[in-house]
Amino acid sequence: MLSDLNLKQTQIAIKRVKDFFERDLSNELNLTRVSAPLFVRPETGLNDNLSGKEKAVNFKLKNYPINLEIVQSLAKWKRKALKDYGFGLYEGIYTDMNAIRPEEILDPIHSIYVDQWDWEVIISKEDRNIDYLKQVVNKIYNVFKSCEVYINGLYPGIFQEKLPSNITYITAQELEDLYPDLDSKAREREITKKYKAVFLIGIGNELKSGKIHDTRSPDYDDWELNGDILFWNPVLNDCLELSSMGIRVDEDSIIKQLSESNQMHKLEMDYHDDIINKRLPYTIGGGIGQSRICMYFLEKKHIGEVQASVWPVETIEKLRDEGIELL
Repeated sequence: MLSDLNLKQTQIAIKRVKDFFERDLSNELNLTRVSAPLFVRPETGLNDNLSGKEKAVNFKLKNYPINLEIVQSLAKWKRKALKDYGFGLYEGIYTDMNAIRPEEILDPIHSIYVDQWDWEVIISKEDRNIDYLKQVVNKIYNVFKSCEVYINGLYPGIFQEKLPSNITYITAQELEDLYPDLDSKAREREITKKYKAVFLIGIGNELKSGKIHDTRSPDYDDWELNGDILFWNPVLNDCLELSSMGIRVDEDSIIKQLSESNQMHKLEMDYHDDIINKRLPYTIGGGIGQSRICMYFLEKKHIGEVQASVWPVETIEKLRDEGIELL
């Protein structure tokens, strides 16, 4: 199955998908668009360490003794920005987050260029629970559903309806119990193929098997209160992660998770000290992949069809032979 849109039509469709989704997400979660940094000082602790294995692109500022890192995401920066900008309870922000991840292994859904909407909302201490997490996920899923209706209506007869009425919730432990003989990615494929849209809860904690479902940085998401939005992609016949999100760590969970990760030295950084001393608001937030959304709704086979990045010559030639043109 290949999309019927040519390069020009694809570029127009990408803009339509992004404009609609961004506007609807902002309305649904009460978000204000803000400007965000492309780089930060590493000593602040504001850069996202992702799984802890990735190395951020870095450089020195000419004529000044200042080291800088290209952001890997804005998970921590947003929380500080909410305080600095004076936002109140249940108010939030969102921004375009662009990053470079040079150590990414390239494949149909991974690129060294990352483009996503990063969003964050102030919540109360009492909202730090699974029920509230699900409420927010349901709101985001409503945006996905509305976007599907919108884009399919613009291109009648081209794209299929792919999303079920509701998203299915399951914990990482429940998923391991269901498929104990499969690895984590195979489990995701099985559960998403069955339900088409899944929110997988609790990523980062050790499971009964002694393993973790997937790695998560210990200093932004609370591993008990986070998760991934997963859709079944019929074009790739595989699971596609569209968003990673969660309720953020508080003064207790950050110590617990840093201790379990042997990263207690980070408590000396400004961001971590602010959390410990309750100088930052309690929040929920996440990132939503812009190119992956376009890839999903426009039924593209490769992420390079919806974003301009760099690919090996052999990849370009192989895809061209299959009738696929990269941007």
